[in-house]
Amino acid sequence: MRLTIVHPCIGRRSNQPYIGTWQMEPLPAATLAGLTPKEIDVKFYDDRMEQIPFDEPTDLVAISVETYTARRSYELASEYRRRGVPVIMGGFHATLRLDEVAMYADALVIGEAEDIWEGVLDDFRHGRLEKTYRALERPSLRGLRPRRDIFRGKRYLPIGLVEAGRGCYFNCDFCAIQTVFNNTQNRRPLDEVLEEVIRVAAQRKLIFFVDDNVTANTKEAKAFFKALIPLGVRWVSQASINVAHDPELLDLMVRSGCQAILIGFESLNPENLKGMNKEFNTMRGGFEEALKNLRRHRVRLYITFVFGYDQDTPESFTETVAFAKRNAFYIAAFNHLTPFPGTPLYQRLEREGRLLYPSWWLDKRYKYNMIPFKPKNMTPEQLQHGCVEARRSFYTLPSIVRRSLDEVNRSSGLMFRNFFLINGMFRKEVSLRDNYPLGDASWQGTLLKA
Repeated sequence: MRLTIVHPCIGRRSNQPYIGTWQMEPLPAATLAGLTPKEIDVKFYDDRMEQIPFDEPTDLVAISVETYTARRSYELASEYRRRGVPVIMGGFHATLRLDEVAMYADALVIGEAEDIWEGVLDDFRHGRLEKTYRALERPSLRGLRPRRDIFRGKRYLPIGLVEAGRGCYFNCDFCAIQTVFNNTQNRRPLDEVLEEVIRVAAQRKLIFFVDDNVTANTKEAKAFFKALIPLGVRWVSQASINVAHDPELLDLMVRSGCQAILIGFESLNPENLKGMNKEFNTMRGGFEEALKNLRRHRVRLYITFVFGYDQDTPESFTETVAFAKRNAFYIAAFNHLTPFPGTPLYQRLEREGRLLYPSWWLDKRYKYNMIPFKPKNMTPEQLQHGCVEARRSFYTLPSIVRRSLDEVNRSSGLMFRNFFLINGMFRKEVSLRDNYPLGDASWQGTLLKA
């Protein structure tokens, strides 16, 4: 049996290559390949960097669908299904928009695949493929072994991706993760994670723990960091602000090899934080105390901000960029609020009649970075423009140079050597994705419904 796994791109402009600055290995594809029985021949194609050989013989295609890649995923599925090849779809969007995704797939995997994927393949081999397969509970992640050999020959960023835990306990109203995983986190056995870290570190100088929140469970995070210390690896990940207020956790994180951490500050306005269920960002002295603690431990920061909540005004951009520059963040993101389907945010905006494109990810009028809802205190155009200009201001050459001189940003040889490269990539992308199409603008086919 032959299985083809395809990782879809967001889209592309007519007859132009995909934007290729931040292409990392798609770990979900490797995870799915690792769950596939060894007797099945697996091929993998990444739509972001290569032409998909639709006419290559295969028996079955698997596509993981995210909201931003939904339209392109349906285009890919249509090409295969038009050739008589059945397509199975899963991923976050399949869980968030079951009925929609079902229109373009022969079968759906709803939820996590670990406990059901082999059964799906067995049903297919025996001619009894069902329309829907649903994970009834969160699976054990024991025995998970991603097949990284499927990435061979492809030019990804030289960062090794490892998953130690999946999910998050917080319930931020804009986050699809809390909707899909119901405010829970599932962790892999520590010994298996360490074994994988050793394998990946032999090939990569830097590891990215892709956990949605690597410090969500403080007790388990401390045990994890303690176990990492003897390995001498260098890593980055994503965390919540709670790490900054736990001296032991923060110390262990740094000693275990943390080179930088992404923390979602989201907004400087307490009312906005309350509205998004992130009041915990203001705990124990808020951002100022958190930043003092992080700076004391020389933690380099990737801080994310989101604009478009009801307390935001055009002045919010200037205030936030000034704050980011003053604190010399290693990098920062200034993004507009995005209502993902199934989230409390989406449901609220829908109730209030503020969605401009109810299914914005499929609407041909919608392009990347457009605002799909009505902000309260500015126009959609002001919000989109404000985010672009915030990025442009933060990534000016003078700002990059000044931040490079910060003692924290200079305290790691590895991260300082890459400081100008990384900031240069962000500078290049300030407006590069603006109005980028969802789906391939040059695709001439018709979406083929099941």
